[in-house]
Amino acid sequence: MTDHPTSPNPTAVPATTARPNPAGVRRLAVLTSGGDAPGMNAAIRAVVRTGTQQGIEMIGVRRGFSGLHRGELVVMGARDVANIIQRGGTILLTARSRTWRTPEGRARGAQVLRDWGVDGLIVIGGDGSFHGGHYLQEEHGIPVIGIPGTIDNDLYGTDHTIGYFTAVETALDAVDKLRDTGASHERIFVIEVMGRHAGHIALDVAVAGGAEEVFIPEDHKPVAGVVEIVKDSVAKGKRGSIIIVAEGYEGGAQGVADAIEAGTGLETRVSILGHIQRGGSPVSSDRILASRLGEAAVYALMEGRKGVMVGRGASGVIYTPLHETWEKRKDVSRDLYRCAMTLSI
Repeated sequence: MTDHPTSPNPTAVPATTARPNPAGVRRLAVLTSGGDAPGMNAAIRAVVRTGTQQGIEMIGVRRGFSGLHRGELVVMGARDVANIIQRGGTILLTARSRTWRTPEGRARGAQVLRDWGVDGLIVIGGDGSFHGGHYLQEEHGIPVIGIPGTIDNDLYGTDHTIGYFTAVETALDAVDKLRDTGASHERIFVIEVMGRHAGHIALDVAVAGGAEEVFIPEDHKPVAGVVEIVKDSVAKGKRGSIIIVAEGYEGGAQGVADAIEAGTGLETRVSILGHIQRGGSPVSSDRILASRLGEAAVYALMEGRKGVMVGRGASGVIYTPLHETWEKRKDVSRDLYRCAMTLSI
């Protein structure tokens, strides 16, 4: 990586791969912001290599918006993103910035981008990151494209977010191991997975892990009902039970465990998986999703799009206004929720 704003771009664009560039984009920046998610590196790689192939000079911003207003920018080429598609975390680093929440902080960041001659910014992150990008564009006219990078899968406008598939697999692996222990000791495990405002991870893990019950923020069912479920499981001869709780469910895993012990007298253990779900090498689905969305983000800016998130749906790439990604609600699959309850007998 070089660290000056005038490095020439030596890449010649092959005629067979060159795409129309009506927006006249010559230089783009990319950053990762908020919580890290497996697949962010794959997205960075896709953004940098797509831009480079199109003759666009690519700039990496270190430490998200926090690094942007401090001027932590570097020129990046195709070789700078080699061998990162399989790595968790983000090579650009990430941070949350209080300064960026102020008009003064965003103004400093906008000036840095102007000084570097940046024609557009690609933000990889969740709703908080998209807020930051949205206000940068609204206040300073710098085109912004969002790429959904968050394990919670809670952004409206895309079927899945980067990191979600890996987080589910990581949590499921832990559930499988805890089930072995629970069965051996005839013990109940209440397992808390990530999901402050959404139960997508919890629901997928509950179905794939054969859980007896699942608690998600979208459904405010009383915790007392789990007592009868556990009693019924014991009566049917089950030696252990798995209960999945999304962290955003009121009372959390500990509240559910306390209710079970008080109502049944059975030994109950709580396991909070926490940040382990954010780490690790991304699974293939996250690598593919990140690669396709990274490419789409660059093409969107070349086409003159701005203020939108690139997502994936049944029809292909979806473009959703950034503000809609947090203003509109993305519900969990109610069919999957029914399936979880049906199969828990």
